[in-house]
Amino acid sequence: MGAQEKSQANSNSMQRVKVYRLNDDGKWDDQGTGHVTVDYLERSEDLGLYVIDEEDSETLLLHRITPDDIYRKQEDTIISWRDPEFSTELALSFQETAGCSYIWDHICNVQRSLQFSTLNSETFHSMNSELRELPAVELSTLPLILKTVSESGIADQMRLTELILNDKENVV
Repeated sequence: MGAQEKSQANSNSMQRVKVYRLNDDGKWDDQGTGHVTVDYLERSEDLGLYVIDEEDSETLLLHRITPDDIYRKQEDTIISWRDPEFSTELALSFQETAGCSYIWDHICNVQRSLQFSTLNSETFHSMNSELRELPAVELSTLPLILKTVSESGIADQMRLTELILNDKENVV
């Protein structure tokens, strides 16, 4: 086996999972075995978990990752959650601990970026109206800008810093 084939085999076994769904009797039904990846959902900017069946390459699971705190890592090889869209409990049981950690880190990173972008848009919408109507950044307007910013809350100041940085290309 060549080095490339070997690393391919390793990455496959690392992300190899069994998908379980909790049935109405409170028992976990085995939905099949496949390989899990984190990827963009079709025609969307949302990231999701895909599990592709290792036998027939069918999609065993497709789950949009949500910023809500629904995911649990159990032991070292299980990630479970209650899917809000389908009101079902799901679990991925990983063959390798490293694969579980890898996907768990991916989920956490996606959640962080979702929470950050939500925070940013909320911050912008709740931003002090004076800040949204600041004058153009020029030498003569700096004292007024400084006064307005220093009288604002920290969230407004952070958002304003972003706006000024984004706008600085326009300043001569």
